[in-house]
Amino acid sequence: MHIHLITVSSKQKKWEKLAFDDYKARLPSKWRFQIDEISTIRRKKNESTSNVVKEESKKILTKIKSNESIIVLDEEGENFTTKELYLRLQLLSTVNSNLCFVIGGPDGISEELKQKSSMKWSLTNLTLPHGLAKIVFIEQIYRLWTLESHHPYHRY
Repeated sequence: MHIHLITVSSKQKKWEKLAFDDYKARLPSKWRFQIDEISTIRRKKNESTSNVVKEESKKILTKIKSNESIIVLDEEGENFTTKELYLRLQLLSTVNSNLCFVIGGPDGISEELKQKSSMKWSLTNLTLPHGLAKIVFIEQIYRLWTLESHHPYHRY
């Protein structure tokens, strides 16, 4: 499986990077992982939020490969248990094992990008800081691998 994460964010805090990198390092090499980080666009004084979201989404679209299924992490997405997420991604990966996950900027993701996605996933009903959302995401990806490989990290 190839997992591609695209994020729109400002500079990461040291502890966020350490936590993210720790889980990323635990993934097996057969689960190829790639990350593209796009800087947030600073909104000008009278610029609308929708313009910023559209511009960030255009940058995201340039990073998505044509052979990838797009999964957006969005507050309007579905909430899953770990096992439900595992089954959903397993089903999606039977069609395409190249999965591209997108975490938008502070103002979200454009409707155009949401329309192109194969799935919308909400990590939680809570609002999370961007760095923490990335950590929760990578931990869940690691947990899915442990579920698949019957590793004791995920208790049955």
